[in-house]
Amino acid sequence: MGQDRESLIQQFLELSEAFYDLLVPTLSLDKVASDVTVAQLRVVMVLRHGGPSTMSSLAAAARVGPSSATGIVDNLVGRGLVLREADPRDRRRVICRLSPAGQEMVDGLWIWGRSQVERLLDGLTDDQLANACEVTEVLYNRVIGRN
Repeated sequence: MGQDRESLIQQFLELSEAFYDLLVPTLSLDKVASDVTVAQLRVVMVLRHGGPSTMSSLAAAARVGPSSATGIVDNLVGRGLVLREADPRDRRRVICRLSPAGQEMVDGLWIWGRSQVERLLDGLTDDQLANACEVTEVLYNRVIGRN
């Protein structure tokens, strides 16, 4: 290859950014209401990933303050994307979870993303696909702490 490590990292980051820039304009936003904010989408994704959550844990995971989380959840409840209910073990605690419509929105985004990646992978040779799998596995293992 002949490139130093720093150059290779920079090349990977530039290609990743270019890849992102190519995919984002094709995002099918018909699955996301036009008035859903980034903060609201973050809360929806936190609920999708972590499941039902208290307001305090939701605020921490979404990296917003408790009062901001309450406002965001109020809006999402109003749009029918999130359900809010009392904790059966402690009525003072509020539990938030995705509604069926919220789950459908997240599923639509996931299906779109998966279809884009499948389309790209379909054009690779078997060797290229094996290399892509190897790199993806290495990066995944680093994220979860398995070097």
